Amino acid sequence: MLAGRLDLTTGTFGMQEIPIPEPGPGEVRLKVEAAGICLSDVHLIDGTLPVKARRDFTQVTLGHEVAGVIDRLGPGVTPWQVGQRVLLHAGQVCGKCQPCLVRSGECLRVQTRGVDYDGGWAEYALARQDTVAAVPEDLPIEQAAILPDAVSTPYAALLETAALRPAESVGLWGIGGLGAHAVQIARLLGAAPILAFDLLPEARARALSFGADAAFDPREEDLRDKVRRATDGRGLDVAVDLAGVPAARAQAQALLGPRGRLVLVGVTPEALSVDNSLFFCTLMQQVRGHYGSTMGHLLQLVKLTRHRRLELSRSISALLPLADAPLGVERLAKKEGHPIRLILKP
Repeated sequence: MLAGRLDLTTGTFGMQEIPIPEPGPGEVRLKVEAAGICLSDVHLIDGTLPVKARRDFTQVTLGHEVAGVIDRLGPGVTPWQVGQRVLLHAGQVCGKCQPCLVRSGECLRVQTRGVDYDGGWAEYALARQDTVAAVPEDLPIEQAAILPDAVSTPYAALLETAALRPAESVGLWGIGGLGAHAVQIARLLGAAPILAFDLLPEARARALSFGADAAFDPREEDLRDKVRRATDGRGLDVAVDLAGVPAARAQAQALLGPRGRLVLVGVTPEALSVDNSLFFCTLMQQVRGHYGSTMGHLLQLVKLTRHRRLELSRSISALLPLADAPLGVERLAKKEGHPIRLILKP
């Protein structure tokens, strides 16, 4: 089968013909029908997010946003059937750390699909049966594919990590694949006002069309005054860095109000600092790291999307053949057409 493979030794990415995998005990095999291209995939390829080769494998198939149809069951699989439309969670618990062994649900070494094991930029993909979720017939498969990260990550970040409450103000830095959905989710959760920040005018226009109350260029000299006016002089209750940019994090922290929470969603290896620890402490502000989501979040989003509490049709920017994965990566890296999500179709 054809697959998009990253060589963890050389850092090169390309399309390869590899054997079709066979599901082991407790696994299902998926005939992939849609797989999203995420900015983190771009960063894996360009080396911004380095992944080292391991003794058990030196190459990995990318892709953590995956949906399709089950075509084969491994031994011991009971809740699933061949022919079911499903999506795959973007990761899985390790099953070996202490929380996993006592089933506390707080795995210390969560594994990511397309990083720690083969993902879905392929004609077929394997998945552990506890990482599979059913896709209703009335949910387009391309929209289902982006739920596991583009939608579920900002959803979990705002709902759980930020603990965003109705009528709280929220600032969102980076209105790309995650940020566009964060705007919708913040509105769904009752945030007010919702302020978007992005260097690109196209992204700011997108934020407004998706429900933001205001959108700003982070370079505006009077930005602090504008945010103060928008929040009745208080500052932001929640600020979310969705881009993984140090300058955005510093600006977001500076615009926090009393007891404000800065949530870091965008991934970067860059150092994190607090500019003024005196104000940070006296105002009782917080910095909270965030990564991914749970299967529970994913199931909630399937239901919310089915009942049209979220509108994802505008999120599918283009469909590309699987063989054009390198082209899709290049388009996203260059922000060509300012896509929210490019979808690979095997």
